[in-house]
Amino acid sequence: MSGGQLTPPLADGDHILGSDDAPLTLVEYGDYECPYCGMAYPIVKEVQQHLGDRLRFAFRNFPLTESHPHAEHAAEAAEEAAVQGRFWEMHDTLFEHQRALDDTQLVRYAAELGLDASEMERALDEGRRAPRVRRDFRSGVRSGVNGTPTFFINGRRYDGDWTDPSAFLRALRATAEHA
Repeated sequence: MSGGQLTPPLADGDHILGSDDAPLTLVEYGDYECPYCGMAYPIVKEVQQHLGDRLRFAFRNFPLTESHPHAEHAAEAAEEAAVQGRFWEMHDTLFEHQRALDDTQLVRYAAELGLDASEMERALDEGRRAPRVRRDFRSGVRSGVNGTPTFFINGRRYDGDWTDPSAFLRALRATAEHA
């Protein structure tokens, strides 16, 4: 474990799975079009399954638009889904279909999830959720994020191996023991 502090700390507006009193908090700054975030997605799911109610997980948007032309709108689609009460379903859908993230597909995913697809289309066209995505991005910059995925465990940047689920779990468990 090394690196900086999560700035700002998690708050009510963040997308969080798990209990506030869980001994471990894992925050990911991610990009829906990033292949490394796509690799991390099932690993995070596995970690969540192993740790159960001992872990709360939060996701913040960090679209790398220079490298990933659809990342910004994918993040905005997730934020629009949040407004419609389905953030995590859209989050999972985007990672499970990260090679098909153009606006037409984003609207289709919204419809498949039972969201208001025309509202999704308008939100993307008008950039309604862009301020929220930019807020997440700025918080990542303040926290020292310079690539994706970047993880924070209990508020501290984790620079260890996340690609090996057992190593990642060991790091999380070690943090819990010292908490």
